[in-house]
Amino acid sequence: MEELQTQGSQSSPQGCGRVGCRTRPVSRVCRCIKHCVKGEVVITQNQGQSGPGKSASVQLYSSTKVDPSTGEGKLSRRAYLRHGKSKKKDGVKTTVYKMKLWVEADFGTPGALLIANRHKHKFFLESVNVEIPNQHIHFDCSSWVYPVDKTKSERLFFSNTSYLPGQTPPALVELRKSELVSLRGDGTGERKEWDRIYDYDFYNDLGHPDKGWQHARPILGGSRWHPYPCRGRTGRPSSNADPLAESRSESMKLDIYVPSDEQFSPAKLSAFLSNSIEATVHFLASEAKALLRDDSSDFRSFDDLRELFSGKRSQAVEEKVAEKLKKLVPYDLFKEVTNRSKEDTTKFPLPQIIAENDIAWMDDMEFARQMLAGINPTRIQCLQEFPPKGKHSVSTIKASDIEDNLDGLSLIQAMEQWRIFILDHHDYLMPFVSRINANGVCAYASRTLLFLRSNATLKPLVIELSLPGFSRRTTSSRVFLPASQGTGAALWQFAKAHVTANDSAHHQLVSHWLHTHAVVEPFIIASRRQLSVMHPIHRLLHPHFKDTMHINALARNLLINAGGILEQTLFTGEISMELSSELYKEWRFNEQALPADLLKRRLALQNPAHPSGVELLFPDYPYGADGLEIWQAIKTWVTDFCTVFYKDDDSVRYDVEIQAWWSEIRNIGHGDKAHEQWWFNMTTISELVETLTTLIWIASALHASVNSGQHAYAGYPPNRPIQCQRFIPREGTPLFAEFLRDPDKFYVDMLPGRFQMTLGIALTEVLSRHTSDEVYLGCRPLNWTDNKEVKQKFKKFSDALQEIEKKIVQRNRNPELKNRCGPAKMSYKFLYPGTSNTRARGGLGAEGIPNSISL
Repeated sequence: MEELQTQGSQSSPQGCGRVGCRTRPVSRVCRCIKHCVKGEVVITQNQGQSGPGKSASVQLYSSTKVDPSTGEGKLSRRAYLRHGKSKKKDGVKTTVYKMKLWVEADFGTPGALLIANRHKHKFFLESVNVEIPNQHIHFDCSSWVYPVDKTKSERLFFSNTSYLPGQTPPALVELRKSELVSLRGDGTGERKEWDRIYDYDFYNDLGHPDKGWQHARPILGGSRWHPYPCRGRTGRPSSNADPLAESRSESMKLDIYVPSDEQFSPAKLSAFLSNSIEATVHFLASEAKALLRDDSSDFRSFDDLRELFSGKRSQAVEEKVAEKLKKLVPYDLFKEVTNRSKEDTTKFPLPQIIAENDIAWMDDMEFARQMLAGINPTRIQCLQEFPPKGKHSVSTIKASDIEDNLDGLSLIQAMEQWRIFILDHHDYLMPFVSRINANGVCAYASRTLLFLRSNATLKPLVIELSLPGFSRRTTSSRVFLPASQGTGAALWQFAKAHVTANDSAHHQLVSHWLHTHAVVEPFIIASRRQLSVMHPIHRLLHPHFKDTMHINALARNLLINAGGILEQTLFTGEISMELSSELYKEWRFNEQALPADLLKRRLALQNPAHPSGVELLFPDYPYGADGLEIWQAIKTWVTDFCTVFYKDDDSVRYDVEIQAWWSEIRNIGHGDKAHEQWWFNMTTISELVETLTTLIWIASALHASVNSGQHAYAGYPPNRPIQCQRFIPREGTPLFAEFLRDPDKFYVDMLPGRFQMTLGIALTEVLSRHTSDEVYLGCRPLNWTDNKEVKQKFKKFSDALQEIEKKIVQRNRNPELKNRCGPAKMSYKFLYPGTSNTRARGGLGAEGIPNSISL
C-alpha cells in the first residue's frame, strides 16, 4: 500500500516558502518541516467506479496556531492519494489510504481538514484519522465529496472535538463562522446535485399543475388555511400553470436534490434500491397474469389473498402491468423490476398477524389490542364526556347501546373510573368525506368506543359510522354493536373494516409522515444552518438526523405527491396531504413529549415519584410502558450530556448558536405556528433538555413504533384495509341480498383491487425492512467524540437500554399482560432497543430502534 505524499517532501529550489528557508534542491524534506502526521483516509464508492487516486488531496488546519495573514489556523501543504487497499461488499467498495503528512514544527494540533476532489466522479468520504504525539484525532466525515470543478471550492471538515461558540479555539473561529455562512446560501437559485446549501420552502412541489387541474394540489405551508412544517428548498423553476408552485419532471426520479451531507451513503442507497426492487418484484410482478384476466380486478377469497405470499412468480411483466408500473416507479427501478421478475424466487414471510393464527385478526380483542400495541398506538384516548361531541355534531350513540356491556358497571361509574375509551376518526374526516367519496371509494367518519376490563384488555362497545347529511350541518350516522354470530357478526366485522381504513390513513399521513418525517425536517435544516459541526448539540443530534432529508425528498417524489403511491392506495386519495395539513393545526411540539402526550390522552396520571413524572392509567399498555422507559433513558442521557457543556442557565441563554437555532425553528421552520404561546423560551438547561429529549424521542423511538411493524400488521390487507370499495349494505336492498349469499366474499370484494392492494403491501415491505448498516439507539461509531466524560455517560445510556431490553422480554413472557401478545401471538417489540446485539441486523421485521427517520 502506497502512502499519501506531500508537496513539501519533494525537491524544490524555492524551499517551503517560509521567510528565511534555504532548503537546497537535493534536500528531500524542508528544514522547517519537523513533524510527521500519520493516519488514514477511508472512502467508499459503488462498485465499478474508479477511485479518486492522486486526483484527491488533503490539507490540515491547526486548531492551536493562527496564521496571521489569514486569521485562520495554520494550513499544511497538500497530500495526494496515490493507492489504497480496497475491499468489496454488497455492491460497495471501501478503500483505505494510509497517510503520512509532514508539517512544520510549530503547526500545533490539527482541528480541521480540507479535501479537494479533482477527479471526475464524486466519492463518499467516511472518515479521516490522524496521529500526533500522544493523541489520535478523528474526523467523522460521512459525506459525499464532489469534484472541485462542480463545487468551485474544497470541502472543509472539523475534528470530533466539540466547543460551545464562546469556547472555540481562536484558530478555528473564522472557519466556524464562514462554514455556517456557506451552508445558508443566499436564498436564490436552483440547487444542483453537488450543492451544500440549506434553506426553507413550503410544500409547493406535490402537484403537477402543468398537466391539468386534476394534478394540481394546494401549497402546504405559509397560510392559515393550509399550515405545514417547512421542507428543504430545491429552487426548481416555477410551474407555468402556477407561479407559486415548483415545476416537476414528467417521471418520478430518485436523484432529487438534497444537500450532499444528507444523501444516502453508497451502502444505504444500494440497500434501499435492492429492498425496493425486491418488494416490487415480489408483489407486483407476480400479479402480471392475474391482472390480465377478465375476472381479476378483485381477489376472490381470503385463500386467494394468502397466495400473494406463496413465492409464486409469473414469467414476465406483461404489457398491461408494465404500463401501470411505469406510472408509479422511477424508470431505473422499473427496468430492474422487468429484468429481475423472470429469475427472482425470493419467498417473503407471511405477515405476522396471520403467521400463527390466520383468523386472529377478526377477534374483537385483537382489534382493540392493536390500538394499544399496533402500528398506530398514539390515537386512542380516554373518553371525557358522553355522548362524544365534536365540532360538527354530537354522537348518535346512546347510553342504552353500551350500558349492558360494562361488566356490571353503570355508565356513570365507568366514566368516573376512566374506563371508557374512544378511537376518534370523526371530526377531522367529516369535512372531507363527500370529496373523498366523489372519487368512487366508500368512506365513513368513525367513532369507536371501548371498555377497559379488569384484566386491562379493551372490549369494543360500539362503532358509529357517519356520512354528511343533506345540509351542511347535519350528518347521517349508523351505530353497530358487537355480535358473535349470524348477520349481526358479519355487519360488525364490516364496521371494524371501515374503522381500520380510517386508522390506516391516519397512521400513514399523520402518525407516521406528519408527526415524525415532516415535523423533524425543519429541525434538521436549522441545525445545519445555525449549529456548527463543532457545537456539542450538533454532535448529539447528528445521528438522529441521518438520511431523513433524503428519505423525505424521495417521499415527495414517490409517495405523497399527486398520483403518488399514497394517493393511489389510501382511501383519502387526492386530499391526503391536505388532510395532514388540517391535523397539523392541532400539533404542538411540547405535547410530543411522551409523558405530555399520555397525560393529554388521559392514559397516564401525574406522579412526581415516578422517574418520568407520570404513571400509566393501566400498566398493560405496551407502547406506553416500553415508551416511558425509553423516554426516561433518553432524557437521562441528554441531561448528562448537556451538563458536561452547560454549567448554568446563563450558558444556554448566551449560546448564540442555540438561540439562533431555536428562533429559526419557531419563526421559519414551523413558522405557521410561531404565534402560538406554547413554545419554550430556551433560556434554561431544563428547557434545552426537554427540547432535545423530545426531538430524539420523535426521530428514534416514536418513528420506530409507527414504522417497523407495518408489514407485520398492514401487510395483510383484511386486517388493516387501506380503503373500502363498498358501504355497509342496508337491509332490504339488493346489496344486502348479495351480502347474505356470501358474507366472506362480500368482505373481500369490499377491499381495493389487486393492483392497489399489492402496491400497498409492497410499500409496507420496503418501509418495514431495516438496512444492514442501520445504527440503533444507544449505538454510535467508536470515535464519535474525543470527550472521555461524554463517552462514559453514553456507555451509561447504552447500559440502561440493555436493562430495558431485559424488562421488555420479561413483560412479553408474562401471561397476565394480555395486550403484549394477544390472540395473534405477536410479542410487542417495536420499542425493543436492540442495543445488546451490535451485529448487522438488517432485514424484514428487524428488532431495534433506529437512531433516525431513515425510512
